[in-house]
Amino acid sequence: MNTQKIKSPAKLNLYLKIIKKLSNGYHELDTCFQLINIYDDMYFSLQDSNSISVNCSEKSIGEKENIVYKSIQVMQKLNNGGGIKIDITKNIPIGAGLGGGSSNAASTILVLNRLWNMGLSMERMLEIGNSLGADVPFFINGINAHAKGIGNIFKEKLSDTSNYVVIVPNIFNSTKKMFTLYSESNLKDFKNHQNSFWAIFIKNNKEIEDFYNKINKDYEICLSGSGSAMFIKYNNAQEKEKILKIIPSNWRFFLAKPLQYSPLREFV
Repeated sequence: MNTQKIKSPAKLNLYLKIIKKLSNGYHELDTCFQLINIYDDMYFSLQDSNSISVNCSEKSIGEKENIVYKSIQVMQKLNNGGGIKIDITKNIPIGAGLGGGSSNAASTILVLNRLWNMGLSMERMLEIGNSLGADVPFFINGINAHAKGIGNIFKEKLSDTSNYVVIVPNIFNSTKKMFTLYSESNLKDFKNHQNSFWAIFIKNNKEIEDFYNKINKDYEICLSGSGSAMFIKYNNAQEKEKILKIIPSNWRFFLAKPLQYSPLREFV
């Protein structure tokens, strides 16, 4: 096999609690990951040389700054070489807390392990993923889970059965910056305890505050990761249409369903 095309899925954090900051700079978390059917498309093609090529449809991501490029470098070093070309069509919004970059990195580790016949164990791939980013191990594992530690200690859970309207405002949230703002702020308490980042997110975005106050009267609105994507569960078409009418016209939205397992499980 010289080529492989895969779908790299997004996730939602059904809840996210920041417990404390750790001495290594990471934060101890209590969260719940749910895979959803929003995907980036990735196409892998083996190369004869040890060359690395990553072509991403999201041009704001520089090739060598892409976590996929960094993932290839780690795998290539372990493999003592290997050439690969990866084309990525981004459908998962970036800077939205939906895990697109982490999912792409996990996909790269899993697929290269097979294409390069590396024979790495799940444990070893999880270690590699953890060195690249806190959410990468979840996507390598590919199973919905409650997670603790820095988000890398998993307890499998049943899939949610809800439908979601995933709402994406025109805001790029850097996870690193959001954690810094959280650590520096005394805004720890907020009426919505679903996600520890709510207070910071609303304080820094008047448009979000207005939207939240408007929609929170009738619906339970949730924040995924460090934002900026929000989501609302709905039960029927009538509820869905009411929610869609409230979303500002210049924001994006997705209608998403939960996944029981990641499509990447076939590479485990």
